[in-house]
Amino acid sequence: MSEAAAPKAGWLGRLRAGLGRSTSKLTEGIAGIVTGRKLDAAAIEALEDLLITADLGPATAARLAAGLAESRFGQDVGETEVREALAAEIARILEPVARPLELRDDARPHVILVVGVNGTGKTTTIGKLAKQFMGAGKSVMLCAGDTFRAAAIDQLKAWGERVGAPVAAREPGADSAGLVFDAVERARGEGADVLLVDTAGRLHNRADLMSELQKIIRVLRKLDPEAPHTCLLVLDATTGQNAHAQVRTFREMTDVTGLVVTKLDGSARGGVLVGLAEAFGLPVHAIGVGEDVDDLSPFDARDFARSLLGLEG
Repeated sequence: MSEAAAPKAGWLGRLRAGLGRSTSKLTEGIAGIVTGRKLDAAAIEALEDLLITADLGPATAARLAAGLAESRFGQDVGETEVREALAAEIARILEPVARPLELRDDARPHVILVVGVNGTGKTTTIGKLAKQFMGAGKSVMLCAGDTFRAAAIDQLKAWGERVGAPVAAREPGADSAGLVFDAVERARGEGADVLLVDTAGRLHNRADLMSELQKIIRVLRKLDPEAPHTCLLVLDATTGQNAHAQVRTFREMTDVTGLVVTKLDGSARGGVLVGLAEAFGLPVHAIGVGEDVDDLSPFDARDFARSLLGLEG
């Protein structure tokens, strides 16, 4: 096995393990529906219902079921054939949004603003991304923009020590927008390639908290009209369909440029990523299946689709 293949094989194992609950729900459901029967109208309806319960969303589930009906209606089909067909169609849905997070050469620092509701894993995601960027030879600075919680500041500092990245921080309760302004100037002065900005967890239905986030963006644009160069929305897969409401609101408030989906290992709702891709078309830059530093990886449409349906290779 080549050196390049070895890390991918390791990640695929973690991905399959992480998606285990989602996979079991789908594969067991498919087997129960198609075993010993032709793919008739009742079976198609049952498959559509199964895909909805796996959080692919009604529109995506209907599209996938219709595709099966068009190509295989009235036929004797095995569960593996159905899983292969679904995986191929899911991969086609996901391929346009599976895009790596790329840094702009003309932006130094490339400012990445990381946003999301409470508990999605923003700070942990920042630490993992910092490690990946530094592994690629980039100089990285972190900014503890969540000044509302002392624990968040301490957590980001711990990540900074762990990966060897400096952290711009102030005392709890400090003005977060002012801190971000100073962090950009410091990153420029120190020649950092990337500035990863943590933000306080915001409930997407709290207008006051969202306006504070908009203030950070206004301050950034005083320094660079194009900043933030990336606005990452971190979504927790365990929230299922509520993730759609989060995307809609954050897009209105912050011009989200891409998604990171975390905690796919903690839920039977891994299919939500498919529904998000079809509904919004936003780039999915990375997915997470655990707490370890290597449990975040660039999103690959085919690997995800086949792992979700319990298929090898």
